[in-house]
Amino acid sequence: MPRPIYLPAVAGLALAASAAWAETPVLQVMTYDSFVSEWGPGPAVEAAFEETCTCDLQFIGAGDGAALLARLQLEGPRTDADIVLGLDTNLTAAARDTGLFAPHGVTADLSLPIDWTDPDFLPFDWGYFAFVGNAGDDAPTSLQALADSDVQVVIQDPRSSTPGLGLLMWVKTAYGDEADTLWADLADNVVTVTPGWSEAYGMFLDGEADAVLSYTTSPAYHLIAEDDASKVAWGFDEGHYMQVEVAGKVAGTDQPELADQFLAFMVSDAFQSIIPTTNWMYPAVTPADGLPDGFDTLLTPAKSLLLSPEDAAAKRDAALDEWRAALSR
Repeated sequence: MPRPIYLPAVAGLALAASAAWAETPVLQVMTYDSFVSEWGPGPAVEAAFEETCTCDLQFIGAGDGAALLARLQLEGPRTDADIVLGLDTNLTAAARDTGLFAPHGVTADLSLPIDWTDPDFLPFDWGYFAFVGNAGDDAPTSLQALADSDVQVVIQDPRSSTPGLGLLMWVKTAYGDEADTLWADLADNVVTVTPGWSEAYGMFLDGEADAVLSYTTSPAYHLIAEDDASKVAWGFDEGHYMQVEVAGKVAGTDQPELADQFLAFMVSDAFQSIIPTTNWMYPAVTPADGLPDGFDTLLTPAKSLLLSPEDAAAKRDAALDEWRAALSR
C-alpha cells in the first residue's frame, strides 16, 4: 500500500507559522534585573500586556536602575530598546540630555504625593528610601544617630544603583554642606557596597549586616508574602528621600504605536495592581481595589525629601566625590 506523502502539507504549515511569527511585532523594554526576575513584576506584566497587544513583549535586564542610564548612554541611537523603564528623578535630567527620549503623550490621574508635569518620563511607582532592620533591635532615629552607632549596614553603589544614588541625595538634601562630615562618620558602619539592591538585601537576610538600605515598603513583602512581621523600616528625624520610578519612550523606536500602547497600559489598573506585591512599592495610580492589606501598617515619614531632577543632576558629582572620599579612608 503506498505511503501517503505529508511533507508538502507539513512544510506549508511550517512556513505559514513562520510567517505569522515574523509578523508579530516585538516591543523591547529595557529595565532593571529585579523587575524581570521570576518574583518581580515582569512576568505578570508581560502576560497581561500580551493579552491586549497581539505582540511579543520582551524585557531586557540591564543590572540595577542606575546602570540603565549608563547602558543607554553607551548604546546611544543604536539601542534596541523601545522603552526604558526603571530610571528615577535623580537620573531623568541626564537621561533627557541624551536626546534619546520622545514625549510620552499619556494623561493619567496619578496618585503621587507630588505634582507631576514631566512630558518625557511617566511614573509607574514610587516609595521612600529607608534602612530596614530587625524588629526589637535598637533602632537609630536619624542618619546622624546611625553614623554615631555601632550598627552595621549594607548599602548600594550609587554609580549603578538607584537606591545607592538615592542615599547620596538623601544625605546631601538633609545635611547640605555638612554631608561630607556625615559620610565620614557613617563610613565605619558600612559593611560593604553592592552593585545593586538584590545583593544588598540578600546579605541582610543572611545576617551579614544589622540593616540594609531599602524602602519603607520592604517590610510589606515579609508581612504579606511570608506572614513575617520581623522586618521594620526605621523612621529618621531628618525625613526620608522619595523615589519616583519612571519609564520613557525611546525616540528612535521602530514600534512607536506599540510603545505608546505600553505606556498607556502602564498606568492602567491591569499594570498598577501588579506593582504593590511584586515590586513592593506604591503604585503610581492607586488600583480600583486599593492597596493590599498590610500596606496600612507601613512607616509614613513625617517629612518627605526630594530634589528636582535638575538639582539632583547638579549635586550628583559633588555627592559622589564626598561618598568616595569617605569610604576610601
